[in-house]
Amino acid sequence: MATTVMQLPEQEYFLPGTRACSGCGLSLAYRHILKALGEKTILTIPASCLTVLHGLYPCTSVRLTNINTAFASTAASATGIVAGLNALGKKDYTVVGIAGDGGTFDIGIQALSASAERNTDFLYICYDNEGYMNTGTQRSSATPLGAFTTTTPDTKIEHKKDMMAIMEAHAIPYTASASPAYPLDLYDKVAKAKTIHGTRYIQINIPCAPGWGFPTDQLVRLGKLGVDTAMWVLFEVEDGVFRLTGRSRTMAKSGKKKPVEDYVKLQERFRHIKPDQIDYLQAWVDNRWEQFLQRHNS
Repeated sequence: MATTVMQLPEQEYFLPGTRACSGCGLSLAYRHILKALGEKTILTIPASCLTVLHGLYPCTSVRLTNINTAFASTAASATGIVAGLNALGKKDYTVVGIAGDGGTFDIGIQALSASAERNTDFLYICYDNEGYMNTGTQRSSATPLGAFTTTTPDTKIEHKKDMMAIMEAHAIPYTASASPAYPLDLYDKVAKAKTIHGTRYIQINIPCAPGWGFPTDQLVRLGKLGVDTAMWVLFEVEDGVFRLTGRSRTMAKSGKKKPVEDYVKLQERFRHIKPDQIDYLQAWVDNRWEQFLQRHNS
């Protein structure tokens, strides 16, 4: 049964007055992530936008225990925390590593892959804002084709790495994608992941106003457009079973999705994208969406 707004926990673990940017997609997502996780949670976070959001010691905007770790070692840190809790006989904590796409797709993939291969019992969440936003908007392997970054001034020419497929290939018990534009879908996936043992992986699309170049009041609109164009697809894979969820499931039934151009034209990072790149991107999205539909209907 899907959670309704009235059923969300009233307890707030994410407090106002953070150092996050105005219109930050991570702030909206993080509030619901922490509600789903609850009190008995230990977080480990590398250098990233999220460490900025948490604040400078001895002040913080988050009420849960957090350990700051090096950029490459989020999953290794989570593995160590799990081992320590097991040695102490503490079985009632949820260990969560949270990193951006740079710290997941690129710098942290070795430790994450090793942990997933061992099926270490923790939840890993990647907040994917499609670039190294905390250090000035550099390209990551999550940056989509056609996007401008400070290290791809004439647009990125490669497609985004399919990290969801990489994690699913490790045969872990649960992988899922989510969006802050659909917070109840996000909440339910984190709440479900909390109850599962082994390595769990959730990847969240995080629109970034300064990095993507859109007005801060357009955060939710842009997040929804990402799903409506199938640039971002909501789904989960539980014990090898694939399911479209939420808005993406509705789109599968209706057979309707919006053109990619509706999404890219609202973002300054796509100001240099060429017409043939839009066509190429649309064809890539269409093919990927058809593959998702086939898996969902099989």
